[in-house]
Amino acid sequence: MGMIMAVSFTRYGRLYYLDPGEHSPKVGDKVLVPTDWGPEVAECVWAPQWTSEDIDGLPICAGIAGEEHLARDETNTRRRAEARSVSKRLIKRHELPMKVIGIDYLDQDNVYTVYFSAPHRVDFRALVRDLARNLRARVELRQVGPRDEARLQGGIGPCGRDLCCATFLKDFEPVSVRMAKDQDLPVNPLRIAGACGRLMCCLKYEHPLYQEFRASAPRVGVAVETPQGAGTVVGHNVPSDSVVVRLNDGGRRCACSKASVCAPRKAYDATYGEDAPA
Repeated sequence: MGMIMAVSFTRYGRLYYLDPGEHSPKVGDKVLVPTDWGPEVAECVWAPQWTSEDIDGLPICAGIAGEEHLARDETNTRRRAEARSVSKRLIKRHELPMKVIGIDYLDQDNVYTVYFSAPHRVDFRALVRDLARNLRARVELRQVGPRDEARLQGGIGPCGRDLCCATFLKDFEPVSVRMAKDQDLPVNPLRIAGACGRLMCCLKYEHPLYQEFRASAPRVGVAVETPQGAGTVVGHNVPSDSVVVRLNDGGRRCACSKASVCAPRKAYDATYGEDAPA
């Protein structure tokens, strides 16, 4: 047992989990989160509560943010907004095919990191010099791909919820068209692509369930015996763990649990009797 809380550095942004330690912040409170560059201000979006899971290794909340921390955070936010505006203006002046995605600023080292997307590699050496001169700081430019662009910008997915990559996903796992086919989804780019234009990350979530189901369920076209009579499998319903059977008697269709038509289950019943535990 242990205590856990969740914070976010931006409204509706990615959640970060902390050990509240001796502090008891409420939802909406500004708290200090330990980072490699010192404590940063974040908003508590999930008040501390007990959990039965192992939470060893979580960062410990550094306390409630004071006036000096809030003032520093507000100043850094203003500097990031200014850097975004200056970056867009200079990119337009240099006529570079770049799009500013996000800005990071480390006030201790006076370093700006500008994240951008582009259709190809860009020679931005002259741009970096102008940015450093205008911002009076060291500037680093980093090109990101479509998935990172969606993660940094955020947005709403086809499901109507905030993008997974912008809220809780830590790593991008490989996703293939085969996953969509295994889940009987239409192989239409407009239907299975996310906001980034790549295959949706959520295709990975239920794929192991479909693989497990297909490994043990009778294939489409196989003749089976069901509690309602003999028939032929014409479809699968993975979420309900059932198969659709067209009965030989009259052609009526029925949905039967996979266990009631699966050969291993019938063999088990034949050995131990119909009253055997499920």
